[in-house]
This record gives sequence, structure tokens and C-alpha cells, in this order.
Amino acid sequence: MWRGWYTGDMPTDWSDTIVIAELADEPEMSEELSAIFARLNQTGASGGGGAAGSSGGTGGGAGGGAGAKRQSPHVILNFSGVRHLNSSHLAQLLRLRKKQIELGKSMVLCSLGDDLWSVMMLTGLDKVFRFATDPMTALAGLQLEEARGG
Repeated sequence: MWRGWYTGDMPTDWSDTIVIAELADEPEMSEELSAIFARLNQTGASGGGGAAGSSGGTGGGAGGGAGAKRQSPHVILNFSGVRHLNSSHLAQLLRLRKKQIELGKSMVLCSLGDDLWSVMMLTGLDKVFRFATDPMTALAGLQLEEARGG
């Protein structure tokens, strides 16, 4: 059902402000996370919140309002196709989280299986990341957050 809405080849724009990435095991997972990070580096700081940022974004102009720079998106990472995480993946996730904080945006991890959830708990990352049970719940949470202006 959910899988038919997007392919998971690269991050998919759900809206102008939300990107969904359907992750898979290696080698696709590292490539997908790298593609998301590269996109966030191109978008620069969002027009709203207070990230004291430089204006080093990319032209493009797909979506939103003032200026030619694309607005940085919230990110949903769907782990339903992932069975294993290694230290490199955890480092990439932490790097993405740091970037999202700098941009004043959210990142939600969803659909983690028991093995992945165990890794998060053992490493203490269950207290660092934001989680949702599935992509629809993550999406609803982000849309409510946006509607409240946060």
C-alpha cells in the first residue's frame, strides 16, 4: 500500500516542506543518506526559524516563496526495508540530525524492526532521535507541527 506511492530510489518530495526516504540495506542505505545530506547542504537555512546561516544555497527555485533558494525540508526516514545498521550508518544519521537542527527542521525515523530498535536502545540513540511507528504517523506529526507553526 504505502510502497506504491514512491519508489525509494532517492528521497521523494511529499510536499514542499517534507521529504520521505524509503531506506534499504547496503549499499543503497549509505547512498540514500548521502543524497539527503547533499540536498540539505544545497538548500541552506530555512526562511523561518533562527539558524544563523550563510546564504550558500543553490538556485533551482522549486517551491516556496521569497528568494531563489529552496526551502530546507523536514525528513522522514522509513526503515521498513532495513535489517542491519552499522557504525557508519549511525554516524550518518547523527550527521543528518545535526544538519536538521542547524536548519531548524525535524527528522523522524519510522518503521524500525526489533533488531534496529535494539541497536537504538543499546547505543542510547532512542533518546536522541524522534521516532514514529510508520510513515503515515510520521507524516501526520510533521504536518501538525507545521500547522502549529513549529
